[in-house]
Parts: sequence; C-alpha cells; structure tokens
Amino acid sequence: MTFPRIAIAGAGLSGLACARVLQLHGLEVTVFEQESAAGARPQGGTLDLHGDTGQVALRTARLDEQFRALARPEGQQMRGVDPHTAEVVMDDTPDGDFRPEIDRGQLRGILLDSLSPGTVHWGRPLADVTRAGRLTFADGVSEDFDLVVGADGAWSRVRRALTGVRPEYSGVTFVEFGLDDADRRHPALAALTGQGTMMTKIGGRALVAQRTSSGHIRCYATFYAPEGWATGLDFADSTAVRDHLLERYAGWHPDLLAYLREHDGGFTHRPLHVLPVPHAWTSTPRLTLLGDAAHLMPPLGVGANLALLDGTELATALATAPSAEEAVRVYEAGMLPRSIETAKACASGLHDLLSDDLRSMAA
Repeated sequence: MTFPRIAIAGAGLSGLACARVLQLHGLEVTVFEQESAAGARPQGGTLDLHGDTGQVALRTARLDEQFRALARPEGQQMRGVDPHTAEVVMDDTPDGDFRPEIDRGQLRGILLDSLSPGTVHWGRPLADVTRAGRLTFADGVSEDFDLVVGADGAWSRVRRALTGVRPEYSGVTFVEFGLDDADRRHPALAALTGQGTMMTKIGGRALVAQRTSSGHIRCYATFYAPEGWATGLDFADSTAVRDHLLERYAGWHPDLLAYLREHDGGFTHRPLHVLPVPHAWTSTPRLTLLGDAAHLMPPLGVGANLALLDGTELATALATAPSAEEAVRVYEAGMLPRSIETAKACASGLHDLLSDDLRSMAA
C-alpha cells in the first residue's frame, strides 16, 4: 500500500521517528518544520529513554545501535539533597540500563541523519490546517495531502483543526538556567549534582540539576505560582531574575543557592501547560496527532518516550493497514487509552514532584 502524499507537521522526536519508519517501509513523506534549520535553537536537556517505550521505538526505527553509542547509563543516577543542610539523603543508581540518558539534541540528530536528504523542509511555518488535509503556510502557499500528521507540539495547529482544544496552565512554573563546563568551572556543584539528576525540594519549591553529555548542568527552579507571577519581571535582566529566585528560595543552604548565584548565561521562563485529561477525538481520515500535540503532559520523564512510540506505531500501521483511514484508527485505538492513563499518572506525579518527600523524584 502506498499513499501519494503524507505530510508531517513538526520535526521533533515524534515526527522524525514517524518519518524514519515510513521511509524504512518505502513510503514517501514530507516533514514541514517552522524553524529555519536543525540548529536554530537549543534542543533542551537530557532524556531518559525507557526500555518498554522509547527504546522499543528506536529498535523499530533500526536506530538502537546509534542510540547505544551515545547513551549514558550512569545518567540514571538520582540524588536527593536536603534543602537546609545540603546533605545527600538519597542516592540511587539503578542496575543495568533500563533508562539510560541521552541529550535531546543528540537523539534528534540521530533521527535527522537517518532520513533521506530533503525530507525535512525547514522554515515552513503553518498558518492554517483543514480537516480535508490542506496545509496553508505562512507565505500563503497551500498544499493538499492524503494524510496530515500533527507532530507540531504543545500549540499544534493540526490539533486546532482536529479538536480545537488548547493547553491549560498547570499552576506550576519552571525557570531554566545552567552551568557551563561544570567540572572545571563549578567543581563543588558538579560533585553535588553527581552523574545524573540532583533534586532538592520543600514547601512547594524544588531545584533540579541534570548532567548532559557536554559537561553542562541544566538547572530548573520549579514552584507553584499563579499564571501572571512573572508580570513586571524582565527575563532579559538576569540579575533581577536571580535576585527574585534567591528571595523565593530564602532559607535554603548556601551550597544549593550557589546553583543560582553561579549560573552561566540567562534564565528562561517555562510555565507548564498541559492538555486536559482525557484528550481524545473522533477519528478523522486525513488528520491525526503525535506526541505533545496529542497528549501534552508535565515533563516527568515519559513525554519523549511516548512521542517516539507514537511516531513509530503510526508509521507501522500506515505500512501494514489496507488504507490510511484504517491505519489511523488502529494507531489511535492504541495511543489514546495509553496516553490518557499516563496523563492521569503525570497529573498526580506533578504534585509529587513538589511534595516534601525527597523519594518522590519524578523529574
């Protein structure tokens, strides 16, 4: 079975995984991405790929060997630190490599390199999508497709055409910052972080630090806040943001506040938005969704894994079902119940993340 025109909106993990498996099966696909190039912006921190989801997807995509060459089993270490004493009170490194870490940018690079040249059309932001499979781009050009796959993230335009549902603010916000060349420039913080993830938390506030493969430590100040909490705070003014956070985390041990004091570069505001649970729709022949476009959840270690699995399962269904319409139904029949149950667990896990229990380290 072949389809003359399959379009994927978005060159994130789910869209690229889908494109890879489609091409393995000899199906043609075009990926449209609004960013101008693969390196147009940083790709975020590190991901733990689970043995029963993300790694399954990479084996389906025949990219397991490339993943293993870059994965960091030592990155599974989870360390809990007392916020008042900076004492390590929990240090856990699982046996084996069920959830090895890999930088998101490295994983995206593996997927991009696996595609036929010209598969991804960069600098093609969408302006409109119809349920009939018509894409209209920001430059006014329109194209029709037999199937449009929405892998275009939290604020998906394909989802807007399919369900009209928009993400809602979760009540939790992240402020991201980092430490460069940590082992050399910030040795005490590098030692406290360990080889994987360090977390400390109390009173609805958390501080998370994660190693990446480059020696960078990516940090997140995480706390409950009303949606407009940052009104009047200029995130271009790093000193003002740092001082605000130091006040918010007042009373914590100086060794932990050093993450904020010694930060390199600026701060990025990342308010946490989620889709309502359940988020489902009546199957439509020409549109479907992957990843965050389908099930935007709190970032508790499952989103990227489900996104990869979504992409490979849809592509496999398209390669084996008698029609695109049947393939979409088969894919959604498996994906929707799975994502709804996971989203319920993540909603609970978000509150565990900010509980005072250092063993509930769901980050």
